[in-house]
Amino acid sequence: MSRRIGLWLRTGFAACSAAALCACAARPPPPPAVAHTSYEWHGLLLVPFGTLLKDSPLALHEVLLFHDAARSGSGDEDGDCYGIDAPPPQFAGRRPEDYRLCFEHDRLSRIEATVQLPADDASRVFAQACAEWRGESAPGAPGAPDAQGADRCDGRAGATGFRASLEPGPAAAPATALPMSTLSISLFSADAEETP
Repeated sequence: MSRRIGLWLRTGFAACSAAALCACAARPPPPPAVAHTSYEWHGLLLVPFGTLLKDSPLALHEVLLFHDAARSGSGDEDGDCYGIDAPPPQFAGRRPEDYRLCFEHDRLSRIEATVQLPADDASRVFAQACAEWRGESAPGAPGAPDAQGADRCDGRAGATGFRASLEPGPAAAPATALPMSTLSISLFSADAEETP
């Protein structure tokens, strides 16, 4: 009798194990991780705002900028800007074509980055990124197009303010080249900007 019970238990255990294995095998595999290009801008903040130029932990070189006074009536273009002597941090899944730290009165006041995006999907991606930056659950209109036809997205996250724009890139010269759009973002200390 005890032999029958032992056999029955072993057979039952084997059947349960086989059923569990079959259930695992029948379950569809988890979906592959969706490749998501991050538009998270916090990685661009290599140095805290207010850092003195002489105390910068990064090796810098001055960047000469030519400003169009008619376009930059906001005064955002004041100060001296520097590039870093290393590859810039990634933004929007790529290395920025332009990345600079701008100092006013020898203190870091602004960080700027520019990347090129494929034009066919740039507006949708920009709207999603803007919603994420603003902490919105669904993308809305980033902002009314300005006189140049650029989409704008402004806001703040904690003590950091941001201004981003999406503009048509230069016309692609070769017929095989993809048309691109230019995503530019400027980061600044929102607390400092609110100080009279």
